[in-house]
Amino acid sequence: MSITVKQIILHQITKSNQTEAESVPQLNSVLRKQVLTITPEVEQMMLQLHQGYQNKAKGYGIFQESSIFAQSLNRLLENELDFLPFSHESTHLLINELSKYNFADNGTLVLCQYNFLATDYLFIALLDSRISMLVNEQLEIQRTEYLDITQFDIAARINLTDLQLNANSNRYLTFIKGRVGRKIADFFMDFLGAEEGLNPQVQNQCLLQAVDDYCVQGELNREQTQAVKKQVFEYCKGQLNNGEEIELAELSNELPTLNQQPFMAFTQEQNYGLEENIPPVRTALKSLTKFSGSGKGVTISFDAELIDQRIIWDEAADTLTIKGLPPNLRDQLQRRLKALN
Repeated sequence: MSITVKQIILHQITKSNQTEAESVPQLNSVLRKQVLTITPEVEQMMLQLHQGYQNKAKGYGIFQESSIFAQSLNRLLENELDFLPFSHESTHLLINELSKYNFADNGTLVLCQYNFLATDYLFIALLDSRISMLVNEQLEIQRTEYLDITQFDIAARINLTDLQLNANSNRYLTFIKGRVGRKIADFFMDFLGAEEGLNPQVQNQCLLQAVDDYCVQGELNREQTQAVKKQVFEYCKGQLNNGEEIELAELSNELPTLNQQPFMAFTQEQNYGLEENIPPVRTALKSLTKFSGSGKGVTISFDAELIDQRIIWDEAADTLTIKGLPPNLRDQLQRRLKALN
């Protein structure tokens, strides 16, 4: 996997000492006066950031009509604005947005325009610095500070090719969905002047519902239905592992034609609103082959094919009967009961 870095720059955001009277920190910027020279070290850093971003859980967005960032970006793409002043404008926009939050801290802003697989991207990330130790030539321990390019959760990427060629696209902007809560992702979206576009979770749920309905209209029995769902799961799992999206036409070709109607034609006729290409969501796809749930101190997960075999569901009594416990669970139960006696 290789990328071609076209332009890249770093700027620093620093936080002044906050007084008791100040509810939010005072932020300042340290701006570079020229773009970085593209050295092997710069290319390696950007490759690691690209690979790390590829593996992150992401949301999809589009620019709002009032987006100041989008206006600056458009001037950049139209060659009305150079990359350096564009990066300065972006840094000031980010500081204005960050200043609204009390979690704002020091960071290094990375802006990079690069190409990957014949597609142009603009990558934007706010990176933390970490403290570590090194051994110098005299074998003495020294403190050092380094840029953390492996653990980051404030980043976005714009597919410039898609943005320029497809005005109706709802996925040209992606952003990391932070685990700290809504504000982490939202302040970056506000800085970009963006809102949510494609919702991968909803698309995956609609796809699973379409598969269920397709099997019903094909009058498949339980075993046949489970076989089709397993086919769907294996295809989607393969796409997910390869970092690729679910291609609806390709998936349709993998599945049997039921009632003389291919799966893709069925989804279009029934108007499920599915995209031609769908980002796979692992947690949603698991329900194709597994039942799982938790609550009131109980967590259960089992293969769907075990229903009416080793797992018996009595809907009226609201009970599950398990035939043949997993050996490790049985051992735990036996040891605990012996200890109690």
